[in-house]
Amino acid sequence: QLQLVESGGGLVQPGGSLKLSCVVDGLTFIRYTFSWYRQAPGLERELVASITNGDSTTQYSDAVKGRATISRDNGMRTVYLQMTNLKPEDTAVYYCNAHRPQTVFTYWGQGTQVTVSS
Repeated sequence: QLQLVESGGGLVQPGGSLKLSCVVDGLTFIRYTFSWYRQAPGLERELVASITNGDSTTQYSDAVKGRATISRDNGMRTVYLQMTNLKPEDTAVYYCNAHRPQTVFTYWGQGTQVTVSS
């Protein structure tokens, strides 16, 4: 059964850190590029970071560049998003996305809430 299960969200104070995890089952993990997206209330879903299959090239949105690190553990079938120096504007539901390059296959997790507030 195909599943992308995010965890690690919660309430964090400004300046704090957290690490999100996305455990993947039901697809050939090494063939997929993975991304983290987020969606704040009233706003469109936006790309936060992505990591390719193969050479694990990473890219980040300008909003999180320098504060976020995306990584993948192919053996554990898990994708991570480490974020530091969190800001209130980072508050959103964070979604894990799997996309197989050169295909239409793309899948989403259910999301995990991150709230940055004092």
